[in-house]
This record gives sequence, structure tokens and C-alpha cells, in this order.
Amino acid sequence: MDVVVVGAGLSGLYMLHKLRAQGLSTVVLEANSDVGGTWYANRYPGARVDVESFGYSYSFDPDLEQEFEWSERFATQPELLRYFQHVAERFDLRKDIAFDTSVTSAQYDESGRRWQVRTERGDTVTTRFLVMATGSLSAAKMPEIPGLESFRGVSYHTAQWPVEEVDFTGQRVGVIGTGSSGVQVIPLIAEQAAELTVFQRTPAYALPAHNRPLRPGEGTSAKSDYPAYRKAARESGFGVPMEPPTKSALEASAEEREQAFEEAWQAGGLTALVGTFTDIQTDLDANALAMEFLHRKIAEAATDLQTAADLTPQYPFWSKRPCLNTGYYDAFNRPNVRLVNLQREPLTEVTGAGIRTSAREYELDAIVYATGFDAMTGSFTRVDVRGRGGVSLQEAWAAGPRTYLGLGTVGFPNLFMIAGPGSPSVLSNMVVSIEQHVDWVSDAIAYMERRGLATIEATPTAQDEWVDHVNVLASYTLFPGTDSWFLGANVPGKARVFMPYAGGVGAYRQKCDEVAASGYAGFQFSS
Repeated sequence: MDVVVVGAGLSGLYMLHKLRAQGLSTVVLEANSDVGGTWYANRYPGARVDVESFGYSYSFDPDLEQEFEWSERFATQPELLRYFQHVAERFDLRKDIAFDTSVTSAQYDESGRRWQVRTERGDTVTTRFLVMATGSLSAAKMPEIPGLESFRGVSYHTAQWPVEEVDFTGQRVGVIGTGSSGVQVIPLIAEQAAELTVFQRTPAYALPAHNRPLRPGEGTSAKSDYPAYRKAARESGFGVPMEPPTKSALEASAEEREQAFEEAWQAGGLTALVGTFTDIQTDLDANALAMEFLHRKIAEAATDLQTAADLTPQYPFWSKRPCLNTGYYDAFNRPNVRLVNLQREPLTEVTGAGIRTSAREYELDAIVYATGFDAMTGSFTRVDVRGRGGVSLQEAWAAGPRTYLGLGTVGFPNLFMIAGPGSPSVLSNMVVSIEQHVDWVSDAIAYMERRGLATIEATPTAQDEWVDHVNVLASYTLFPGTDSWFLGANVPGKARVFMPYAGGVGAYRQKCDEVAASGYAGFQFSS
């Protein structure tokens, strides 16, 4: 093949569409049984996007923009999956996708300048270009707890949820984890289960979604403004149109701050509150003002004083990715729900009957692991990718991921990453970042085709300078001071390095455009 794309999620579908239009023989290898990636696997109850539906969609085809009808402000997993299935059908993409095909390894052949891609069935595909469209949050992670296999009940991971509907009616259910998937799944399990026990290590800032059905005519109005909306999204910080703040929280009066915070709370969404003032993400004193507001909101929502205290984060707001809340705090006011604070009562093991902490054993019929992912790197390194000299990507990234622009890495010619570490990725609307990466990669391949170039690879100097730049930008924020999956802190033994690019979607796009316009400065080619 000319190109092998690994993954048929948001990145893989658009990548296939672009490459096929360029006349390149392309195949997509997908481990799941259908398209959708994240939105195929994460089908747990309550799974919902945290970017508004109109913005969490492709912009590459004006007709596609107009024809799909969204039903809610923040789309659910079933609706998102229907959208990506619609895209696959509309552009006849499935004929070039091999489903139920897990890639186990990819070896670069230096003499032939080709990649040898192998699947778990033992098939091998030879290709000039390898595109890892495997997603930033797709390598599910189980917790490091003794006895996981001993539980006699039923276990689930939110990122590997069964296709068949799961009914918890009348059951004693335990949920481990209160990140985004935990915050979404807990309210719905609480409505079914006889007893729900939530095991929390670190509380999350759960911001209100204020989700609702779209009003009649609202879709038509939004779609009529798509060109301006898309332009604003591409030039923004988070990939979501918003007016940039102009004033420091420390300069504002108490009344001004309260009004701005309350308006943001009522507006809902991930970025409204952090966008109220210029220094919420960069100054601890300014951030403390936002924290105080959020702590009051949590205390108002949870009626039990101890539960409210346990649900209140003590780390700076937005130093970890916050979650969108639809009934999360209300769930803990139900008589059948209890919260176990693992800071006071550490979890020691999973037993045949349930979960044991330092204080007692909780007998359960089902356990839900909402324990997240080996984020940003896990989806790349779980495949045995080996570049020049047989060096594996895991070895090359042992001290932390090193990329140029999050698109390529030294020692791995003709390997492209979509939304890789060193790009805005998880600090942005993923669809905006993915489209920009796919466009850049397809343009780079077309540039090589026109000039008869065989390989493209980042230079060591450009990579080192970019990694330093990403680290310097992060140092101006509050991100590095809090353990989070942004830094790989949830994976034992993983290097603690802040992985996303914190300079914003617009600034990053401008840099990538400059690199391409200059003949791909920072990349080296062979003829």
C-alpha cells in the first residue's frame, strides 16, 4: 500500500477520505467491529461529548455540515456513533477499512524504506507511509490493585463497555474512579442500582453541562453561521469560539468576579469559567478565587457536609482536565449512594466478594472501573513500533515523548501521528485539532509525491527545540504542579512530562502552516 492508517475513529476516517482523493492506495486497520474509535468503545451509560455538538463535527464538507441533525446541546455516545457511521456511509469509507484487525507491530525496513505492519492474525501489510490515528485516549488502563481476577461478580471498564445493554437494577455496584467517565456514569447507575458505592481517590471539578434538547430552528441558525464559527474555532485557544478575557481576576472587584463566575457557571461547558479572566490558568492567587467559587457550588449541591468536603478538590482549577456534570453531585444525595474517600480509607484489594479497603470489605455484585487511560502515548506504544536500527517507540520515549509538532519523531521515517504528544490534542476540541493534523499530513505527502521524495523525518534539532518550547509554555501555567494524566502521573513508572501543547490551537496552527510554507523546515527528506 501507499499508506496504512491505524484506527477508524475521527482521525482515521478523515485521513482515509483525504488520501483516497489524492489517488493513494490506502487501508485502515481497525481493532473494533465498526467505525467511531472512542465513540464505539466508550458506550457506558451517560457517555457524552464535552464540546457542543455543532462544534464537535467535521468541517471539511459543507454538505455534510448541513445534512446531519443534532438533537442535544452535548451529544450522547449513540448519537455521535450514528454521526461517524453516517460519515463512513456517505463517503463509502468502509470498503477500505479492515475491522476486527488489531495491529501488533510495525517495523521500518531501512533498505526498502517501507513499513512492515503486522496484525494479530499474522497478516503483514507493506506500506510507504504509516499513520497512527489511534487516539489520545484509547489505551484503557486498569488500576494497580491486587486481586482483580478474583472477583466473582461481573466487572466492566468504561472504555471497554459491552455492546449489549447492561442492567444494574437491584444490584450492589461499586465504581472505582471519579474522572470524566466516572462523573458521567455514576448518576445513571445510581438510578438503577440497589446500592452504589463510589471509590474516590481524587475528586474532580465537575462543571455544569446544562445539557438540553435543541430548540426548533436552533440547528438551522447555527448551521447558517458555520463559516464564521469554524474560523473562530481554528483561531481560538481551545478550538472552541470564545471571547478572550482582557482583565486579571486580581484586578477585578469581588462583585465583578462573582458576576463573571456566576455567568460562566450558568452558561455551562468546560471553558466558560476558565475564560473569565486572563490569569486563571497561570496565577495561583487568581486561580484560588475561582476555586473558592467552585467550592461554594459543591457545598450547595451536596447536602451531607462530609460528602461535600470529600467531593471538593484541593488542587488548582483546570490544572487537571475538569469534567462536565449532569446530575453528578445530586447523585450523592440519594439514599442508595455512598462515597468512600480513599485518601482516608485506602483501597487494599479486590476480593471474591467485592472491594476491601483499610477499614472494611464492601460486598458487591458488579464493579465498574472508571480508571481512564494511558493517555497520549499508550495508544502509540502499545503497538511494537520500531524505527531505524530496530529502536522501539517505547525506548525512544522512555524519558517522555519526544516529537516535532506532535506529528513526527526522530528515527521513525514516514511515520505520522495524529494529535500526538506535543500538539494541542486533549487541551482542545479534538475534531478541530484532528482535521488540522490530517490536512497537514495529506499535504506533506502530496508535497513529497510532486517532488519524488521517498522519506520524511523530523530533525533532532527541530525536535529538541520543539520539546523545549512545549515544556517552557507549560511552565507558565499551573499544569505541571498537579499530578494528572496530562503528565502521565496515573501510570506507574511513566515519565512525568507534560505532554500536550499549551499554547493554544490558533498559535499551533500558525506554526504548522509556517513550517509547511517554508518547505517543511525541521523535517529532512530523502529522494
